[in-house]
Amino acid sequence: MKAMILAAGRGARMAPLTDTCPKPLLPLAGKPLIVHHIEKLVAAGITDIVVNHAWLGETIEQALGNGSNFGCSIQYSGEVEALETAGGVYQALPLLGDEPFLLVNGDVWTDWGYERALTIQLGTNDLGFLWLVDNPDHNPNGDFALANDGLVLPQPEMTGYTFSGMSLLRPELWQGFVAGAHPLAPMLRTAMTHQQIRGEHMQARWVDVGTPQRLYDLEQLLLAEATR
Repeated sequence: MKAMILAAGRGARMAPLTDTCPKPLLPLAGKPLIVHHIEKLVAAGITDIVVNHAWLGETIEQALGNGSNFGCSIQYSGEVEALETAGGVYQALPLLGDEPFLLVNGDVWTDWGYERALTIQLGTNDLGFLWLVDNPDHNPNGDFALANDGLVLPQPEMTGYTFSGMSLLRPELWQGFVAGAHPLAPMLRTAMTHQQIRGEHMQARWVDVGTPQRLYDLEQLLLAEATR
């Protein structure tokens, strides 16, 4: 299985930290945020990785190289201007191949075991599988709902969950896609209306590292745990 780490966003909410450093390279407990993902992917046996980038993207390539220092192979999909999630993946599809791939949002942190993705068998009608988390304070209403049969529904109903940014997706989800800057959520919602997206509740710690305060709080937590 291949994986793609989304790393093209400017990270405007992280300014001024991201004025001179791309968000994926912001340090977290002694290593860049994106390296936490790479190490966990490699530990799960997923060693063929694609990384997209835009803002200060050359510094990402310089920092990570071809991946050999991490025990993996990294290919890059550079974007002149960020193409948002769906557009960025579409440009990278030639690097991802024809099989389902694990898509990882580069600006989250989790202690979830990435090997779980290797155990998912998509049905013939399924275009994707999402991992959903309990709603954080900054997204109290959630993004999607999860039915008892595992189908993900496009609108939170009685119990909404937040999309973790971790998903297993078929390239066919992009069939008929028009190149350009487009978000992923509308595509997922369209597929949900056709009962083509399944998912599960992620049983792991998860943080959307979206502000300097969240980055600081998470780092303090990880450093404290490391000294116990």
